[in-house]
Amino acid sequence: MGSIVTMLPLRGDCFLAKGKTKTVYVCDSCGNETPRWEGRCPSCRQWNTLAEMKQSKLPERNHWIGESLPAIHLSDVAVEDFPRIEVDSHEINRVMGGGIVKGSLTLIAGDPGIGKSTLLLRLASDVASIGRPCLYVTGEESVSQIKMRADRLGLPGTGLYLLQATELTEVMAELDKRQVGLVVVDSIQTLFDASESSTSGSVTQIRQCTRVLMEWAKRTGVPVLLTGHVTKGGDIAGPRVLEHMVDVVLYLEGDPISAWRLLRAVKNRFGSTNEVGVFEMNNEGLVDVIDPSSVFISGRREGSVGSIVVATMEGTRPLLIEVQALTNPSLLPAPRRVATGVDINRLLLVCAVLSRRTGVPLSGQDVVVNVTGGFKISEPAADLGIALAITSSLRDLPIPTGLVALGEIGLTGEIRAVPQISHRVEEAHRLGLSKCLVPQISAHATSGSGSSLGHGVDTLSEALSYALPRS
Repeated sequence: MGSIVTMLPLRGDCFLAKGKTKTVYVCDSCGNETPRWEGRCPSCRQWNTLAEMKQSKLPERNHWIGESLPAIHLSDVAVEDFPRIEVDSHEINRVMGGGIVKGSLTLIAGDPGIGKSTLLLRLASDVASIGRPCLYVTGEESVSQIKMRADRLGLPGTGLYLLQATELTEVMAELDKRQVGLVVVDSIQTLFDASESSTSGSVTQIRQCTRVLMEWAKRTGVPVLLTGHVTKGGDIAGPRVLEHMVDVVLYLEGDPISAWRLLRAVKNRFGSTNEVGVFEMNNEGLVDVIDPSSVFISGRREGSVGSIVVATMEGTRPLLIEVQALTNPSLLPAPRRVATGVDINRLLLVCAVLSRRTGVPLSGQDVVVNVTGGFKISEPAADLGIALAITSSLRDLPIPTGLVALGEIGLTGEIRAVPQISHRVEEAHRLGLSKCLVPQISAHATSGSGSSLGHGVDTLSEALSYALPRS
């Protein structure tokens, strides 16, 4: 005799069989799900991070995406412009694609003390100043601490409301009774839903609180900004699912002892990704840096040994950055390779090609490479500049004044093409640099931006002969 199953109605005319649930174990560190408990997470290899969670066998419906519609031809789809809220910060507008999209959910992540709260407080103040009241929810600081920060930054308090709370129902109750134009939650790891048995900051709590806030944002059209902490590895603390749920993910990067901060877009459903905004941290908070290239190379001394300017692209923005290198006879059987601001694997590749293809003797040398200003170069276009800086330090010869290098180094010693080379050369020309060392295959692309600047090379040996000729 079959058992009777009670059907519970849900929103959207869908039903869930009572008791139709399954138990999974979710890692608090990486968000990986496993069907059984293990002492060690099979994904991130962390110990004692798996927590039990009850899951419905039926997938949750995303109520914020609207009613289900029949299939429609792509050409018949009406395109709508996303309404945006522009703020006073040119750099923030640039990174977010023109401003904050109404009804969007944005996550801003970064190391502790990097300036996330300062950035969000400034954003909330800017939006409130244009007649859109803002609610700033804090779960890590008291309202008096936020008031002190606002006074220190010289921010007006008009239209900015502070709520010290960690319980989700309290936050939602305040949102239901108050008309606001922006919501800030600092941070999402401190919120918890009392209906869930897990502790705040766990995978279950972060997922549930984010889902509720997203549904509210899509329903009301009010944008919500979240802050999130990152782990030692640079990932957002807690589940990776958080990045998949939100519309925009921004990372605030920089060296805490340096004044420069970079706001990088790694996900943006309403604009381009990998855009970068540059800020300076001072007594007034995070201040826009409108011309970062000139700032990054302003302190460089011409004629310095082991120093060169490289042209890198961050999104659609070309940036000129100083790269420094230092070589020193090693006292260890295995010489050290130290990289700050560049991928250590790229440094190892450059050193190997220098030694094998050009005969530069690095087998007994410690090599240290540093990108000034706390900037991080993620693309291989800086390979040629790194190789020239290392060789300059080893030979104790300065690189010619006004030289910019850009190009990827292949394993055979060839100089490979890099994208958007004309924009890079134009930026060098704008700042008065006299010569760009570029891949020969891309030299023709510089003809429109001062052909006298570009000097093409095919191999790393040619580049060394041009920039650092032996006496």
